[in-house]
Amino acid sequence: MTSIASGQVIASRPKLRLGTGHFVVAVVVLTLGFFLIWPVVLLLINSFNAASDWFVEPRRWGLDHWVRAFEQPGVFTSLYNSILIWALSMAISFPVGVAIAWTLGRAKVPCSRWLEFAFWVAYMVPAIPTTIAWITLLDPDIGLINLALKALPFIDNAPFNIFSIEGIVWANLMGHGIAIKVMLLTPAFRNMDAALEEAGRASGAGNLRTMVQITLPLMISPMVLVFSLQTLRIFSSFETEFLLGLPFGFYVYSTKIFTLVRDEIPNYGEATVLASVTLLLVLVIIPVQRWILERRRYTTITGSFRPGVVDLGIWNYVIFGLIAFLVVLLTIGPMFVLLLGSFMTRIGYFALGFTLENWIYVLNDPVFLKSLQTTLIISSVAAVGSPLLFSVVAYILVRTRLPGRTLLDLIIWGSGAIPGILSGLGLMWVFLGTPGLHFLFGTIWALILVVILQGNTTGVNMMKGAFVQIGSDMEEAARAAGAGWFRTYFRIWLPLLMPTLVLLAVFNFVIAAGATGNIILLASRDTLTLSLMALELSTVGVSNREAASIVSIVILLLTVVVAVGVRALGLRLGVRHDITAATTVGAVGMRSPETGAGR
Repeated sequence: MTSIASGQVIASRPKLRLGTGHFVVAVVVLTLGFFLIWPVVLLLINSFNAASDWFVEPRRWGLDHWVRAFEQPGVFTSLYNSILIWALSMAISFPVGVAIAWTLGRAKVPCSRWLEFAFWVAYMVPAIPTTIAWITLLDPDIGLINLALKALPFIDNAPFNIFSIEGIVWANLMGHGIAIKVMLLTPAFRNMDAALEEAGRASGAGNLRTMVQITLPLMISPMVLVFSLQTLRIFSSFETEFLLGLPFGFYVYSTKIFTLVRDEIPNYGEATVLASVTLLLVLVIIPVQRWILERRRYTTITGSFRPGVVDLGIWNYVIFGLIAFLVVLLTIGPMFVLLLGSFMTRIGYFALGFTLENWIYVLNDPVFLKSLQTTLIISSVAAVGSPLLFSVVAYILVRTRLPGRTLLDLIIWGSGAIPGILSGLGLMWVFLGTPGLHFLFGTIWALILVVILQGNTTGVNMMKGAFVQIGSDMEEAARAAGAGWFRTYFRIWLPLLMPTLVLLAVFNFVIAAGATGNIILLASRDTLTLSLMALELSTVGVSNREAASIVSIVILLLTVVVAVGVRALGLRLGVRHDITAATTVGAVGMRSPETGAGR
């Protein structure tokens, strides 16, 4: 323990042994730096290569790409559009996500675990089929909802148009906008000691005042992390904006970069220049995030941790109904439309009838079977390897004072600011330009490496939020009893971190199963994944959205089965949180969790 001048006692942070700690940090920094940052450095270096074709012409250094990049028509408009879509989406999704996460984590809402899992399912649905489902519902000409409303005698024109700014924001909210915030924040709210809130109620505060003055301030750490992670998505979101924006000439920054990379003659130089602007976000996000996290303590789990939930009385059922309705909008409705479309001769045209030909075509396609095998392999490895790697990195960043932590944090945040397709381009340069790594290009090993590392910014910061919440007294007690770091990890950290580890395992399985931009330049026909197959089927050249929907349904079923199994394991191994903390709305008195008697 260390005492400071004000008399406050702060627990000293545990340290790895000097030699081991420095060696581990060096290995982690060098490995992650090589595969996450060096590709970006290569891209920046090559942005000064004035050759028109990087892969054919000899290098010719100059500022040509930098000059021409910002002369591209619509560049600054697309930048403004990206910020507009992000601001509108965050203004709605963040407060809604925080409110739902608090309700599921701190209130005694019926079936709260299953409601939470429904948001996992919503996140598991890939962006492309989700957007297609909402096009089927809200297309101004053939949208099912618009057709039904126009059948009413007092409505002549379609009231909704998915091909609009409002439609893009709606599709983002109904896709991953709300779901990911509930996924990331609910475990943090649940891992809060009930005694902290009970102290507020004992002083006469109601549940609303307690939430505003006690719960939310203590949750600043995970909320800042989630907000920061979503801020990095300003320039990375692509599928929804591409499908809904291009029909009315609306470009965001990511679709502008994509058009440069996917032109008939790819313009990697100017695309790289535009993508480098996203690194400026890191210069703002990291200092603000570190200042917020280090200016005060946010520990909510200690050796005396007592979980609990708040009984809101009749409001439990009202809130349950509202969240259940939102779940229908997020999952059941679009998935039903997606399933319905897979049996349609052509999506949106009921007059053409229904058929099984789409399913027969996909299930008998050898490319589909090979893609399924590849997806299972890389997703399973990502689900197991990523939580282990990211938990070690987060431990170094939060629980040690070892040198190199700031550099490691910069590597983690910096890699998250690079759009996926250019990150894949950088890795392609690494594999082709590094002696001894040529054999990785086009193999499943390259894809495994990418999917393990691609969620590092979100995964490490999720684990950082969990470590920040947990006090050091339990680890110090284990060390005093003679336990080493590995034994302490499996006996102390693993049960406490299990909800986050399970969430991270499912999270990485899902993003690995749906990966496109990061791996599209590294995959070959032999290592095609289900997500790449679905993307290929939904392109304008192929335009087989029915088959793409079937492939996406398979991805969804695959991720749901894995999520259910891993979630059940996590609930058995984790800390229990189903103890009632208080009785009704506005209750000042508290009941014993065991007997319900007042104290």
